[in-house]
Amino acid sequence: MPNAMSTTSFTLLWPRPLPGMMPLPLFGGKVAAGFPSPADDYVEKTLDLNELLVQKPAATFYVRTQGESMIGAGIHPNDILIVDRSIEPVPGKIVICALNGELTVKRLERDHGQWQLKAENPAYPDIAIHEELEMVIWGVVTNVIHPL
Repeated sequence: MPNAMSTTSFTLLWPRPLPGMMPLPLFGGKVAAGFPSPADDYVEKTLDLNELLVQKPAATFYVRTQGESMIGAGIHPNDILIVDRSIEPVPGKIVICALNGELTVKRLERDHGQWQLKAENPAYPDIAIHEELEMVIWGVVTNVIHPL
């Protein structure tokens, strides 16, 4: 079983200068996830994922994950997380933290007055936040890019 300091490691992907935008076609119809429906063969507009997923570019960065402590939240190894430093880290939000110099991603919770970083995988322990723990919240995860 992982110890209390088990972390998910990251590769910082952004901020860095973005090359020109790369808008891709956005089809006007929706894809049925249940029964098939007739296809809509027209392009409604173009879509740039930065425009869709990044609200505040100056406060946003991407990280790539490693580890399985957040599987229950839909965050898997090698996913890309979009993190916004301008969003207030309140209970229930998934945050990127530096704990004693090591990065981790966990859900911020407050239980009976005690702040905790909760794993979303029962194989990983939750981390109680206390005075002896050096912790800095880097930002709030807003989106996950997850390959299938």
